[in-house]
Amino acid sequence: MFILLTVAIAPGLALFSYFYLRKQIAKEPSRTLFHTFLYGAIMTFPILFIQHVFEEENVFANSFLRNVIFTSGIEEFFKWLILLIAIYRHVEFEDAYDGILYGASVSLGFATVENIIYLLSFGMDTAFLRALLPVSSHALFGVVMGYYFGKAKFAIEADINRYLFLAFLASYGLHFIYNAILTVSDLWLYLIIPFMLFLWWFSLTRVKYAHMFAMQQFRRKANTNMK
Repeated sequence: MFILLTVAIAPGLALFSYFYLRKQIAKEPSRTLFHTFLYGAIMTFPILFIQHVFEEENVFANSFLRNVIFTSGIEEFFKWLILLIAIYRHVEFEDAYDGILYGASVSLGFATVENIIYLLSFGMDTAFLRALLPVSSHALFGVVMGYYFGKAKFAIEADINRYLFLAFLASYGLHFIYNAILTVSDLWLYLIIPFMLFLWWFSLTRVKYAHMFAMQQFRRKANTNMK
């Protein structure tokens, strides 16, 4: 059991460590990030419950509607809602890069619990593949969502709602494509590799842009304090 839990948790921890250490300014308080991770972990259960009820009631007769449109939407919406309610106006959301960290944290909380449940149910045969695909993809969806939350946090008032909407739309769009690829039974492996490469590229460029903007914010604050 201990080995299984370690295998389930390790990918999420490794990915979050990378994004956390990438921030070269002041480090975000670990307690707030841990709380965000817990929010993501806790939200796994209502999401799974809703998905189970919808499946049992046969709300979506079409598997594509259920597994792609609905599943992608509900998972990303819950992440978005948590960031909006619990984190967006938090006093420790201090620069644009914090959005990356909080987005990755809430997503990895969800992905880690989902990974534990899956590995407990089906064993460790797919542990490596799940680390490469579901866990990393959830982290990257969270990075993209957090990037736009960071943009909204420090945007002019006229642009705030647009960036908040993009935070959900961009992560949902990427999640939608990911789930859609997995439904293509014969070709999914040929499609998922280029998509994951694109997802990593797109997410890491958001990390780069957020870091550059955060550095600009840091320099402006430093210059203001020196006057």
